[in-house]
Amino acid sequence: MDTRFWLEVIGWTGSVLVVLSLMQARVLRFRWMNFAGAFIATIYNGVIEVWPFAAMNGAITLIDIYWLRRLYRERHDENTYAVVPVADDDAYLAHVLEVHATDVTTERPDFEPGHRDDRAAFLVVRGDETVGVVIVRDGDPGEGVIDLDWVSPRFRDFTPGEFVHRTSGIFADRGYTRVVVPRTPTEDPAYLERVGFTHDGDRWVREVAVG
Repeated sequence: MDTRFWLEVIGWTGSVLVVLSLMQARVLRFRWMNFAGAFIATIYNGVIEVWPFAAMNGAITLIDIYWLRRLYRERHDENTYAVVPVADDDAYLAHVLEVHATDVTTERPDFEPGHRDDRAAFLVVRGDETVGVVIVRDGDPGEGVIDLDWVSPRFRDFTPGEFVHRTSGIFADRGYTRVVVPRTPTEDPAYLERVGFTHDGDRWVREVAVG
């Protein structure tokens, strides 16, 4: 096979990656795929001397580099996220749960929305965008049971969960000394371990730092 054939393969690979990147819901995955596709397309168009397209894809590559650097810089920055307490029957909370009902049910099939006197609800926000929902209820004395810890698919490559569990202080503020998550078939052990939970029988447990 001649060089021209392999150049065409490289060119098409770049184009396919750019198109596939536009189908990604997750922000970080989109940026990486878009970067790879644009970088390959830049090289391809430079080799065949199609300079307008080489310049365009080169610019896209630089833009993707800028955003990747920024996204990784903000990934563990506690100032990126905030937690807003709301009533568990709040209208906006109900709207968020309804819009994302399919995904919420997939992530936590045993979750039942609605008001309970022993429940507290929190919206996890990034700027003016809601990226997650945490709903916790009272369990044994000093214990909070997490009914829902959900993050929007767009932000699952990031760390809003780490902020909620390690930095926000929402559980200590409610007087909890530990929080637990009942085990389910859809749980994500890697995530739970990353935010500080340990496996304890039929549930996951995390001690809450007080003060």
